[in-house]
Amino acid sequence: MSGVDDDVAAALAASNLARLRPLALQRLLAGACRVRVPAGSVTHREGETAEFLELTVDGLVRVFVTAPDGRGMTVRYARRGALLGLVSLYADGTGIPAGTQAVVDTTVLRLSPQGVRRVAAEDADVADAFLRELADRVRSFVHEISDSAFTSVRHRVARHLLDLASQESRAGPGARPALTVPVSQRELAEAVGSVREVVVRALRDLRESGVVSTHRDHIEILDPVRLSGELGGTWVADRPRR
Repeated sequence: MSGVDDDVAAALAASNLARLRPLALQRLLAGACRVRVPAGSVTHREGETAEFLELTVDGLVRVFVTAPDGRGMTVRYARRGALLGLVSLYADGTGIPAGTQAVVDTTVLRLSPQGVRRVAAEDADVADAFLRELADRVRSFVHEISDSAFTSVRHRVARHLLDLASQESRAGPGARPALTVPVSQRELAEAVGSVREVVVRALRDLRESGVVSTHRDHIEILDPVRLSGELGGTWVADRPRR
Protein backbone atom coordinates (compact mmCIF):
# COMPACT_ATOMS: atom_id res chain seq x y z
CA MET A 1 0.00 0.00 0.00
CA SER A 2 1.50 3.32 -1.06
CA GLY A 3 2.31 5.84 1.65
CA VAL A 4 2.61 3.18 4.35
CA ASP A 5 5.90 2.09 5.93
CA ASP A 6 7.05 -1.43 5.07
CA ASP A 7 6.61 -2.71 8.63
CA VAL A 8 3.07 -1.35 8.84
CA ALA A 9 2.27 -2.87 5.44
CA ALA A 10 3.57 -6.23 6.70
CA ALA A 11 1.41 -5.96 9.81
CA LEU A 12 -1.66 -5.13 7.73
CA ALA A 13 -0.95 -8.12 5.48
CA ALA A 14 -0.88 -10.38 8.55
CA SER A 15 -4.17 -9.02 9.91
CA ASN A 16 -7.87 -9.45 9.19
CA LEU A 17 -7.63 -6.17 7.29
CA ALA A 18 -5.45 -7.74 4.59
CA ARG A 19 -8.26 -8.16 2.03
CA LEU A 20 -9.54 -4.61 2.24
CA ARG A 21 -9.30 -2.37 -0.78
CA PRO A 22 -6.56 0.30 -0.69
CA LEU A 23 -9.12 3.11 -0.40
CA ALA A 24 -10.79 1.48 2.62
CA LEU A 25 -7.40 0.98 4.29
CA GLN A 26 -6.49 4.59 3.56
CA ARG A 27 -9.68 5.77 5.25
CA LEU A 28 -9.10 3.49 8.26
CA LEU A 29 -5.55 4.73 8.73
CA ALA A 30 -6.42 8.43 8.47
CA GLY A 31 -5.09 10.11 11.59
CA ALA A 32 -3.29 6.98 12.81
CA CYS A 33 -0.02 7.37 14.71
CA ARG A 34 2.84 5.05 15.57
CA VAL A 35 3.50 4.52 19.27
CA ARG A 36 6.60 2.83 20.69
CA VAL A 37 5.80 0.94 23.90
CA PRO A 38 8.71 -0.02 26.19
CA ALA A 39 8.90 -3.59 27.47
CA GLY A 40 6.84 -4.07 30.63
CA SER A 41 4.57 -1.07 30.05
CA VAL A 42 0.86 -1.56 30.70
CA THR A 43 -0.87 0.36 27.91
CA HIS A 44 -4.50 -0.35 28.84
CA ARG A 45 -6.00 -1.55 32.09
CA GLU A 46 -8.91 -3.90 32.65
CA GLY A 47 -12.13 -1.95 33.15
CA GLU A 48 -11.09 1.18 31.26
CA THR A 49 -13.93 2.70 29.25
CA ALA A 50 -11.92 4.68 26.70
CA GLU A 51 -12.30 3.42 23.12
CA PHE A 52 -9.18 2.40 21.22
CA LEU A 53 -8.02 0.30 18.29
CA GLU A 54 -4.37 -0.57 17.74
CA LEU A 55 -2.53 -2.64 15.16
CA THR A 56 0.53 -4.47 16.47
CA VAL A 57 3.38 -3.58 14.11
CA ASP A 58 6.22 -5.42 15.84
CA GLY A 59 7.07 -6.89 19.23
CA LEU A 60 4.74 -8.84 21.49
CA VAL A 61 1.83 -7.77 23.71
CA ARG A 62 0.15 -9.93 26.30
CA VAL A 63 -3.55 -9.54 27.02
CA PHE A 64 -4.29 -10.42 30.63
CA VAL A 65 -6.97 -10.50 33.30
CA THR A 66 -6.46 -9.98 37.02
CA ALA A 67 -8.13 -11.84 39.88
CA PRO A 68 -9.36 -10.01 43.02
CA ASP A 69 -6.35 -11.34 44.93
CA GLY A 70 -3.98 -9.70 42.45
CA ARG A 71 -2.96 -12.76 40.47
CA GLY A 72 -2.84 -12.29 36.72
CA MET A 73 -3.49 -14.64 33.84
CA THR A 74 -2.49 -14.17 30.20
CA VAL A 75 -5.34 -14.94 27.81
CA ARG A 76 -3.75 -13.90 24.51
CA TYR A 77 -0.47 -12.93 22.88
CA ALA A 78 -0.71 -10.22 20.24
CA ARG A 79 2.00 -10.39 17.60
CA ARG A 80 2.53 -8.55 14.33
CA GLY A 81 -0.82 -8.05 12.63
CA ALA A 82 -2.93 -8.44 15.77
CA LEU A 83 -5.67 -5.89 16.43
CA LEU A 84 -6.19 -4.71 19.99
CA GLY A 85 -9.21 -2.94 21.44
CA LEU A 86 -11.86 -3.67 18.83
CA VAL A 87 -14.35 -4.78 21.49
CA SER A 88 -14.05 -1.35 23.15
CA LEU A 89 -15.64 0.23 20.06
CA TYR A 90 -18.81 -1.84 20.26
CA ALA A 91 -19.32 -2.94 23.88
CA ASP A 92 -21.20 0.19 24.95
CA GLY A 93 -21.35 0.93 28.66
CA THR A 94 -18.77 -1.65 29.72
CA GLY A 95 -15.07 -1.44 30.37
CA ILE A 96 -12.55 -3.44 28.39
CA PRO A 97 -12.43 -7.03 29.71
CA ALA A 98 -8.63 -7.33 29.87
CA GLY A 99 -5.48 -5.27 30.18
CA THR A 100 -2.57 -5.10 27.74
CA GLN A 101 1.15 -5.08 28.47
CA ALA A 102 4.19 -5.08 26.19
CA VAL A 103 6.31 -8.20 26.75
CA VAL A 104 9.20 -6.71 24.75
CA ASP A 105 9.71 -3.31 23.14
CA THR A 106 6.72 -3.03 20.84
CA THR A 107 5.39 -0.72 18.14
CA VAL A 108 1.64 -0.27 17.64
CA LEU A 109 -0.28 1.81 15.15
CA ARG A 110 -2.98 3.67 17.07
CA LEU A 111 -6.07 4.35 14.94
CA SER A 112 -8.75 6.98 15.47
CA PRO A 113 -11.76 5.30 17.16
CA GLN A 114 -14.22 7.81 15.73
CA GLY A 115 -12.83 7.45 12.23
CA VAL A 116 -12.81 3.66 12.44
CA ARG A 117 -16.41 3.50 13.58
CA ARG A 118 -17.47 5.82 10.76
CA VAL A 119 -15.69 3.79 8.07
CA ALA A 120 -17.09 0.51 9.42
CA ALA A 121 -20.62 1.96 9.34
CA GLU A 122 -20.20 3.03 5.71
CA ASP A 123 -18.21 0.13 4.25
CA ALA A 124 -19.56 -3.43 4.47
CA ASP A 125 -16.13 -4.91 3.72
CA VAL A 126 -14.64 -3.16 6.74
CA ALA A 127 -17.52 -4.32 8.94
CA ASP A 128 -16.99 -7.87 7.67
CA ALA A 129 -13.27 -7.69 8.51
CA PHE A 130 -14.13 -6.57 12.03
CA LEU A 131 -16.64 -9.41 12.42
CA ARG A 132 -13.94 -11.88 11.39
CA GLU A 133 -11.58 -10.36 13.93
CA LEU A 134 -14.16 -10.60 16.73
CA ALA A 135 -14.93 -14.20 15.73
CA ASP A 136 -11.21 -15.03 15.96
CA ARG A 137 -11.08 -13.50 19.43
CA VAL A 138 -14.07 -15.53 20.66
CA ARG A 139 -12.56 -18.72 19.29
CA SER A 140 -9.15 -18.08 20.82
CA PHE A 141 -10.62 -17.22 24.22
CA VAL A 142 -12.72 -20.40 24.24
CA HIS A 143 -9.58 -22.41 23.48
CA GLU A 144 -7.75 -20.56 26.24
CA ILE A 145 -10.48 -21.43 28.75
CA SER A 146 -10.24 -25.14 27.94
CA ASP A 147 -6.45 -25.07 28.09
CA SER A 148 -6.49 -23.32 31.46
CA ALA A 149 -9.19 -25.54 32.98
CA PHE A 150 -8.32 -28.97 31.67
CA THR A 151 -4.55 -29.12 31.30
CA SER A 152 -1.80 -29.44 33.90
CA VAL A 153 0.42 -26.57 35.05
CA ARG A 154 3.38 -28.39 33.49
CA HIS A 155 1.55 -28.47 30.17
CA ARG A 156 0.68 -24.77 30.40
CA VAL A 157 4.26 -23.85 31.33
CA ALA A 158 5.61 -25.78 28.34
CA ARG A 159 3.09 -24.17 25.99
CA HIS A 160 3.82 -20.69 27.30
CA LEU A 161 7.60 -21.08 26.99
CA LEU A 162 7.33 -22.35 23.43
CA ASP A 163 4.86 -19.60 22.64
CA LEU A 164 7.25 -16.90 23.79
CA ALA A 165 10.31 -18.59 22.30
CA SER A 166 8.65 -18.64 18.89
CA GLN A 167 8.81 -14.84 18.90
CA GLU A 168 11.53 -13.82 21.32
CA SER A 169 14.36 -16.36 21.00
CA ARG A 170 18.03 -15.86 20.43
CA ALA A 171 21.03 -18.13 20.23
CA GLY A 172 22.63 -18.84 23.58
CA PRO A 173 26.29 -19.61 24.28
CA GLY A 174 27.81 -23.03 23.72
CA ALA A 175 28.09 -25.47 20.88
CA ARG A 176 24.35 -26.04 20.64
CA PRO A 177 21.93 -23.08 20.27
CA ALA A 178 19.54 -22.54 23.16
CA LEU A 179 16.27 -20.65 22.97
CA THR A 180 16.32 -17.94 25.61
CA VAL A 181 12.99 -16.70 26.95
CA PRO A 182 13.16 -13.42 28.95
CA VAL A 183 10.62 -14.29 31.65
CA SER A 184 10.87 -14.63 35.43
CA GLN A 185 9.23 -17.41 37.43
CA ARG A 186 6.72 -14.93 38.87
CA GLU A 187 5.79 -13.66 35.41
CA LEU A 188 5.48 -17.23 34.18
CA ALA A 189 3.12 -18.09 37.04
CA GLU A 190 0.91 -15.12 36.21
CA ALA A 191 0.89 -16.02 32.54
CA VAL A 192 -0.33 -19.59 33.14
CA GLY A 193 -2.82 -18.69 35.87
CA SER A 194 -1.04 -20.43 38.75
CA VAL A 195 1.14 -19.54 41.74
CA ARG A 196 4.90 -19.31 41.76
CA GLU A 197 5.42 -22.35 44.01
CA VAL A 198 3.55 -24.67 41.65
CA VAL A 199 5.34 -23.29 38.59
CA VAL A 200 8.71 -23.71 40.33
CA ARG A 201 7.94 -27.42 40.80
CA ALA A 202 6.97 -27.77 37.14
CA LEU A 203 10.18 -26.04 36.05
CA ARG A 204 12.22 -28.23 38.39
CA ASP A 205 10.79 -31.34 36.73
CA LEU A 206 11.59 -29.96 33.29
CA ARG A 207 15.07 -28.94 34.41
CA GLU A 208 15.78 -32.39 35.84
CA SER A 209 14.67 -33.87 32.53
CA GLY A 210 17.27 -31.74 30.77
CA VAL A 211 14.68 -29.80 28.81
CA VAL A 212 15.20 -26.32 30.28
CA SER A 213 17.73 -24.34 32.28
CA THR A 214 16.32 -21.77 34.71
CA HIS A 215 17.82 -18.42 35.70
CA ARG A 216 16.66 -15.41 37.70
CA ASP A 217 15.30 -13.39 34.78
CA HIS A 218 15.20 -15.87 31.91
CA ILE A 219 14.72 -19.51 31.00
CA GLU A 220 16.69 -21.39 28.37
CA ILE A 221 14.93 -24.08 26.36
CA LEU A 222 17.63 -26.67 25.80
CA ASP A 223 15.53 -29.17 23.86
CA PRO A 224 12.50 -27.59 22.13
CA VAL A 225 11.47 -30.88 20.52
CA ARG A 226 11.24 -32.70 23.83
CA LEU A 227 9.49 -29.72 25.41
CA SER A 228 6.87 -29.76 22.66
CA GLY A 229 6.34 -33.43 23.51
CA GLU A 230 4.90 -32.26 26.84
CA LEU A 231 1.91 -30.96 24.87
CA GLY A 232 0.96 -34.28 23.34
CA GLY A 233 0.96 -32.78 19.84
CA THR A 234 -1.67 -30.15 20.62
CA TRP A 235 0.48 -27.03 20.45
CA VAL A 236 0.51 -25.06 17.21
CA ALA A 237 2.52 -21.86 16.84
CA ASP A 238 0.56 -18.73 15.98
CA ARG A 239 1.51 -17.81 12.44
CA PRO A 240 0.72 -14.67 10.44
CA ARG A 241 -2.06 -14.99 7.89
CA ARG A 242 -1.03 -15.26 4.24
